[in-house]
Amino acid sequence: MVPFYMRTPEDFLKLGVTITFIGFITVFLGVIFTILQNPAGSQMGGIILIGPIPIVFGSSPEITTNMLWLGLIVAILYLFLWKMKH
Repeated sequence: MVPFYMRTPEDFLKLGVTITFIGFITVFLGVIFTILQNPAGSQMGGIILIGPIPIVFGSSPEITTNMLWLGLIVAILYLFLWKMKH
């Protein structure tokens, strides 16, 4: 077994891609199981960030409003951190 400090960048890239893929699968399965458990009462929403610009969607006005607020908070945080970097 190779010690942690002797790993190559390619090993870390493979690990990062694997963890990201597992994360996508986990979120996808969570959405599917939520819909299967309560198909009529399921409410879902999401945020797509293109740079600091949030695009929000939701299955009801309340969820859409909550996603909008969350998107604005993330966008402000992004801009704040970007400003501190420069």
